Amino acid sequence: MPEPAPSPRLVVGLGNPGPRYADTRHNAGFWLVDELARQHGGHFRPDPKHHGETCRIVLADRELWLLKPMTFMNRSGQAVAALARFHRIPPPAILVVHDELDLPAGTVRLKRAGGHGGHNGLRDLIAQLGGNDFPRLRLGIGHPGDSREVLDYVLRRAPQSDRTLIEHAILDALRELPRIVAGQWEKATHALHSRRVESSSPGAAVSPANRASE
Repeated sequence: MPEPAPSPRLVVGLGNPGPRYADTRHNAGFWLVDELARQHGGHFRPDPKHHGETCRIVLADRELWLLKPMTFMNRSGQAVAALARFHRIPPPAILVVHDELDLPAGTVRLKRAGGHGGHNGLRDLIAQLGGNDFPRLRLGIGHPGDSREVLDYVLRRAPQSDRTLIEHAILDALRELPRIVAGQWEKATHALHSRRVESSSPGAAVSPANRASE
């Protein structure tokens, strides 16, 4: 039986700063933490000391830090490591929310740890935190079908059909977040992994061999 997952104290949404990237698939992590803050009356504020925008909310009777790194995707770990060190938050208590090419648009999955799978935000997090033992909330964005098209795909705005699927996945994930924060990881995982998603575009899962570094 797996060890109980530590309750998150920090939720990190991965993305790129600025209006140019706001609606691109790579910013799905930002979309989730923005909605989480909105639902709980929080407001992101610039936090130059921690290289990002931060917010504090209370969820499931626990204080939770939210972070959006403003360092661009491939240096996400700089912001996360700075905030985690300052507040003495260990990696297993950091929940990282990111876009996932290997899942169809609208799919959401929880994962306790793992490699970076070609995702440069995760790659830098692993390097800066000194390990990969942080949980992830993976938001499926689908795959273009050709690894040579990945960079353009993740930095392009999703069609409304895919955006709607991703937004529904975010809302479902946020409904389960109180369970995750309360330590009910298995219940939240079962609920999210049992969701039914109507496919709308080339969103089939692909093997890691067909990925490209983002």
